[in-house]
Amino acid sequence: MNKIFMLFSLGTMLCLASCESEKEKEHEVETNFLVTSPIQKDTTIIKDYVSQIHSIQHIELRALEKGYLQKIYVDEGQYVKEGQLMFQIMPAMYKAELQKATAETNFAEIEYQNTKSLADSNIVSKNELALAKAKLDKAKAEQAMAEVHLSFTQIKAPFSGIMDHFEVRQGSLLDEGDLLTTMSDNSKMWVYFNVPEAEYLDYKASLDKSSMLKVNLMMANNKLFDYPGIVETIEADFNNETGNIAFRATFPNPKGLLRHGETGNVQVNRPINNALLIPQKATFEVLDKNYVYVVDKDNIIRSRQIKVAAELPHLYAISEGLEIGDKILLEGLRKVKENQKIEYTFLKPEVVISDLGLYAE
Repeated sequence: MNKIFMLFSLGTMLCLASCESEKEKEHEVETNFLVTSPIQKDTTIIKDYVSQIHSIQHIELRALEKGYLQKIYVDEGQYVKEGQLMFQIMPAMYKAELQKATAETNFAEIEYQNTKSLADSNIVSKNELALAKAKLDKAKAEQAMAEVHLSFTQIKAPFSGIMDHFEVRQGSLLDEGDLLTTMSDNSKMWVYFNVPEAEYLDYKASLDKSSMLKVNLMMANNKLFDYPGIVETIEADFNNETGNIAFRATFPNPKGLLRHGETGNVQVNRPINNALLIPQKATFEVLDKNYVYVVDKDNIIRSRQIKVAAELPHLYAISEGLEIGDKILLEGLRKVKENQKIEYTFLKPEVVISDLGLYAE
């Protein structure tokens, strides 16, 4: 019985010793942290600006004459060509006015020719001939005016573009100036975005006078538009309330994907020389300020505030707080405390960035 008890006790001790050994190994694994350093290289950051997309031409089509809307030749959303007939206002009254004006012109022409014959024979004075000529000119002017009024009963496309929805329907009684529809030329798009004063000054200082800023457009579905744009225009004045100035970029739109009134984000690529880069996951925030844990020569960690100059995918460009040779805690930030001594494995920053699947060029 004593032998059995001794064997059981020995087995229990071996088991406990084994468990303690496993716990120690697990503890060693948990306290062996990964550490890296900042890397310095030239890179490019992408700056996003909220934007509004406009057609290069977006106009209202309005009735120029009174009357009933007799016919609509187009449909909503249809692409129409320049000069294509779109609306017809009932022309009967305007045709009658033109016929009347034409008859008066013919009468004035005959009267003028008769007066001219008499004047050539010195039967009537030159003043009477001048009066006959003035009557003829007046009649011709009234005829031309009647022709213009008649032409206004046909509303044609002023340029090639896309129709919007109808504001009236066939048979509507129109007054002069009534809105019929709107029309957009989407062959090119103007994209407006606001730039802060400091970034505007940096842009003007860095850009060659002979070149133009090229930008990209991120659409509302988070997909990049196929064609890049060029900033061609900057407004004259800053907005005193926001401190911003409006830029206008022109984008080609050969597939007609962009429409008037859309929104998106204009992306501006800004190069940074000798940028100091660290992984975002190596940082933590306290009261809207960014910090990292720096490992000193005695393997003791201490928090240090940093200033983020720019944000890249999974990376921060740092302007203050770190230097090239500093060692920073890469993972396990929530498992450590201030002034704690740790054991670590150092990873080269090139390896860390490669693992993130990024390219900092």
